[in-house]
Amino acid sequence: MSRLLCCILIGLIAPSQAIAQDSAQDLAKQLANPIASLISVPLQLNYDSGFGADGEGDRWTLNIQPVVPIALNKEWNLISRTILPVIAQDGVVTPGSDEFGLGDTVQSIFFSPREIGESGIIWGAGPAFVLPTATDHRLGGEKWGIGPTGVVLKQAGQITYGVLANQIWSIAGADDRGDISQLFVQPFISYTNGNATTFGMNSEISYNWISDQASIPINLTVSQLTAIGGQPVQIGGGARVYLERPENGPDWGLRFNLTFLFPAGG
Repeated sequence: MSRLLCCILIGLIAPSQAIAQDSAQDLAKQLANPIASLISVPLQLNYDSGFGADGEGDRWTLNIQPVVPIALNKEWNLISRTILPVIAQDGVVTPGSDEFGLGDTVQSIFFSPREIGESGIIWGAGPAFVLPTATDHRLGGEKWGIGPTGVVLKQAGQITYGVLANQIWSIAGADDRGDISQLFVQPFISYTNGNATTFGMNSEISYNWISDQASIPINLTVSQLTAIGGQPVQIGGGARVYLERPENGPDWGLRFNLTFLFPAGG
């Protein structure tokens, strides 16, 4: 653990000399683009506190989020984005309850033009799926789901801004579990400086159409691109507060990121 903390501290100080400064900034900007032509494996660790009627519940969620672009032809890319959560929670379902295991997987597929038009707008659209991979019924919905997803963004100099969204409806699964009709909207903006440090702000708004409840967190993060043993990585973290939360939802949270990059030809 101490060795990992040392690596994190070194990474947050400055980009590694193993990556040229201009190349590092370019890679960091690509990471700010959810559908960049760059293979990456983000490991996103989230901590949320304040669950339950007594406000004493907490949850750790490690999201394993590989992003894999595939060139379909000269005009189009297919980008696969997967989110597989590993969850450890205490006092979330009921006071004193304790659950650990996999949650449900969200698989998104974006079709995106390979060339950026004169407007500078980057976009992608396609289907999104929910797969009932939860190892405990309290960690997932036990439903198969499908719906549309899309992202639109623009990178102007050192600034990246845009929005990603999806809408999922359940189509099959356990008859004794409630149906799913969930909207997710993620507006985001970030600034990447010449040292490949990225300052970001986003929200991950979710709205349950069936229960008529919303969750609106605001995330503030800072990340640094560096290299460990010649491997390009981005290390960062931040905090969030909830402007709106569902009944018995969390009050605040923390986020830690470790992203492995695999540039084309690297």
